[in-house]
Amino acid sequence: MLRQIALRACPTWLENKLTSMYFRAKGIGFSGRSHSLSATVDHFNMKVQILPALQDNYMYLIIDEATKEAAIVDPVDPDAVITAVEENNVKLTKVLTTHHHWDHAGGNAKLSKSFANLVIYGGDDRIEAINHKITHNDTFNIGNLSVKCLSTPCHTRGHICYYIAGGREGEREYPPSVFTGDTLFAGGCGRFFEGTADQMYKALVEILGSLPEETNVYCGHEYTANNLKFGLHVEPENVAIKQKIDLVHTQRDKNLPTVPSTIKEEKLTNPFMRVHESSVMKHAQQNNPVQTMSYLRREKDNFKA
Repeated sequence: MLRQIALRACPTWLENKLTSMYFRAKGIGFSGRSHSLSATVDHFNMKVQILPALQDNYMYLIIDEATKEAAIVDPVDPDAVITAVEENNVKLTKVLTTHHHWDHAGGNAKLSKSFANLVIYGGDDRIEAINHKITHNDTFNIGNLSVKCLSTPCHTRGHICYYIAGGREGEREYPPSVFTGDTLFAGGCGRFFEGTADQMYKALVEILGSLPEETNVYCGHEYTANNLKFGLHVEPENVAIKQKIDLVHTQRDKNLPTVPSTIKEEKLTNPFMRVHESSVMKHAQQNNPVQTMSYLRREKDNFKA
């Protein structure tokens, strides 16, 4: 909480420096072993390479299969991004920054020096090296892929999620994907650094919760196991959470990412997307979903898994 208050009072350059120092300090003594293996998910019209970074971050290389144009989400480790671009033999044209925190935007400047005419998107002037500011419902393309920007302020006031349509072949429609940064995690949500429970309710329930249930969810951190432990604390009888915990343990034992999730899975297992459920409101001793959201976030901030 003290770190949160201190960062709010800092100018942007100092906030970024302090945040950078914080994550580097966390890494001292770290064995160097990646927190997860890189993995590739093949969708109908695109490929997503999951790139682990720092101690629990994820970057995502999005490749349009038709044109081999690519974009990277939150490239905090630009060297790893450059390697992935070369290995996939694609043309990197865009950076999709979810928010200004160093562990998401800290590699933007270096990456922009390595790729000519790189467009760096974001919803906040504080984002490093940003050259294309976006707002809610703005759209653009990655090759033939259609991207829609979803403004989800709370974790930071300029947070953006990126929604990519799934595509269609004949009568068959393929699932879309959304890259949620630190707004929605598998089993959880981001801290309310610059926003309120009302804003997070709108972000999770009204905006992300209205996406098709089959939407793939690619979040910013590998927090799933601990998030689900909190979810089970909130709803001890929730069978879906118990089943997902077993699946996550299997994945983590193999050092595999627990992403992507889906909007449907989150509605079944994520207490922050279940604030309308009587079992969740009863746990929070509230009868209002926004107040329940506020209670859950305060409890989660102090929860020991």
